[in-house]
Amino acid sequence: MWGLVPLFWPLLKPAGAVEILAHRMVWSLVFVGIALLAVRRWGWIPELVRSPRKLALITVAAAVISVNWGLYIWSVNTGRVVEASLGYFINPLVTIALGVLVLKERLRPVQWAAVGVGFAAVLVLAIGYGQPPWISLTLASSFAVYGLVKKKLNLGGLESLAAETAVQFLPALGYLVWLGTQGTLAFGSDGAGHAALLVSTGIVTAVPLVCFGAAAIRVPLSTLGLLQYLAPTFQFLLGVLYFHEAMPPERWAGFSLVWLALTLLTWDALRTARRSRAAMAAAAAEAVATVEAASAEKVHQGR
Repeated sequence: MWGLVPLFWPLLKPAGAVEILAHRMVWSLVFVGIALLAVRRWGWIPELVRSPRKLALITVAAAVISVNWGLYIWSVNTGRVVEASLGYFINPLVTIALGVLVLKERLRPVQWAAVGVGFAAVLVLAIGYGQPPWISLTLASSFAVYGLVKKKLNLGGLESLAAETAVQFLPALGYLVWLGTQGTLAFGSDGAGHAALLVSTGIVTAVPLVCFGAAAIRVPLSTLGLLQYLAPTFQFLLGVLYFHEAMPPERWAGFSLVWLALTLLTWDALRTARRSRAAMAAAAAEAVATVEAASAEKVHQGR
C-alpha cells in the first residue's frame, strides 16, 4: 500500500499539496478515533496527558511527520516520484547516522562501509542534479527523526497516530476553514467523488500503519527490515515505468551506490541475526546440559 500510494495523490488534484495534507490530518484523526472506539483502547490517554515529556515528544513527532507528509505529497504531484523514493532508500542510512550521533551507538565495520557508500551516493547525485537532492534528504531525515522520537515515546502505532493527529487537527481544520472563506477550498467544489477521495486520505494513512503495527509483533525484525525496502522499490518503479521520469546516467550511478549500501546493511543484519540465534541456541543447550548433569549427580549421590 505504501509503495502504490503515488498513484493516489494525483487523483486529488486540483487540490494543492497543503490542502491535501490538511485533509490527511483531519480525516486520519477521524478514522483512527473510530478504530480506537472499536477496540476500546483509551487507557493510554490519561497517562499521556499527565506526562509533559511525552506530550512534547508527541508534538515534535507531529511536526516532523507533517513535514514528511507534505513534502511527499508535493513531490509526487510535481513529478518527482523517483527523487521521493530515493529518500526512503536513504532513510536506513540516516537512521544509523542518528543512532551514532544521538544515541551514541557503536557501528560494526560493515555498517560504517554502508554509511560511507551512502555518502558517496549523495555526492554523485548532488553532482548530477547540480545541487544536493534536498527532497530525498529532507524526506529521509524527517522520517528518521520521526522514528527516533517514536522510539523514545514508546507508544503503540494506533495510539501514537491518534495523539499526533490530535495535535495536527486544529491547525489543519483552521487552514481548511480559511481556504473556505477565501473561496479556494477544493473540497466539495469538484463533486462528491473528489470529496470522497479527500476523505479517504484518512484511510490511506491509517490502514497501512495499522497493518505495519500488526506485522511488527508477528514477523521477525530482520524480515520486517527487508520488507520495508518494498515501498521505495515500488515507488521507484512507478516513477520510471508509469510516470516516465528521466533517469540520466548520473542518477542511475547514485541509485546503484544507494542499493549497494542497502545490500551491505542487509547482509550484515542477516549475518548478525544468524550469529545471535546460534549463540542463544548454544547457551540454551549448555544450560540444559548443566541441569541434566546436576540431576545425574543428585541421583548418583542418592544411591
